[in-house]
Amino acid sequence: MHTTLTDERMLIFTDALSLSEAKEIAWKKKVDAFGTVTKVASFLSRPKDEDFKLTYSEHRYQPFWYVKGESTYIYDRKTIYNWPTSGAEVQKVTILDKEYLSKDGSIEVEAIDLCREHTEIEVFVDGINSEKNKQLVRYLSYASSVVEEKNIKKLSQDSIMVPPQARVSAVVREVLSQVMKVIQSDHISQEDVRISLVDLYYRPVYAFVYTWLSKEKEAIVEVDGLTGEVSYGHKTFKEYVGKALDQQFLFDIGTDAVDLLVPGGGIAVKLAKKYIERKKK
Repeated sequence: MHTTLTDERMLIFTDALSLSEAKEIAWKKKVDAFGTVTKVASFLSRPKDEDFKLTYSEHRYQPFWYVKGESTYIYDRKTIYNWPTSGAEVQKVTILDKEYLSKDGSIEVEAIDLCREHTEIEVFVDGINSEKNKQLVRYLSYASSVVEEKNIKKLSQDSIMVPPQARVSAVVREVLSQVMKVIQSDHISQEDVRISLVDLYYRPVYAFVYTWLSKEKEAIVEVDGLTGEVSYGHKTFKEYVGKALDQQFLFDIGTDAVDLLVPGGGIAVKLAKKYIERKKK
């Protein structure tokens, strides 16, 4: 078996929206963020802009994994084919000087099949909640660039870089389990298994906390920095991740995943160690 494990990459998307553009979008949607509070208030009167105050905003990059694997198997397999004859009267068939006796209107022909199986699997996993999400593929159409290790510290100072809670070892293990096959064959001439992509993407998100002054309520409006789509969050980064700011995040394929590539190898592979630091304010 020939196995290949690609180098990992960390990529970051270029913001399609500026802070001022995202703020304008969020401001127009602020009332909707309060949900049931808004519905109750609307029976009396529509709240005015001066009833609200922007109390906190942040620009953060949220992670997701994109892992792709593929396998190719080329092999020979002996097979017995049952071929019908041209009629019940046929007693014997000669093919390439070899005779085959007819039985119940067919003959049995031994042959060797040349087979090729190719499998490709790609998985997108949300880096925060570890859930698979095929919708993340839409972000790949936006401009992105590879982040060099020397630039990670600067990025984490300029914006909030959310460390991934989903471990890439689990993602790689799942992809490997799907591309590796148990082949029933007499001879395997090619057996290639490859993890062709191990990419950690960071996408921009703007978050704005609004206070409804008269109600003394808070709500969060999030604006996707690429698509401009609006969602209503429940937590800001500090509340969501907490102590995760002090954790290392590793491109760690892990011993268990490597054992799938190299059975019995038991080699722990550390592709890279990158520690994100962020100044505490």
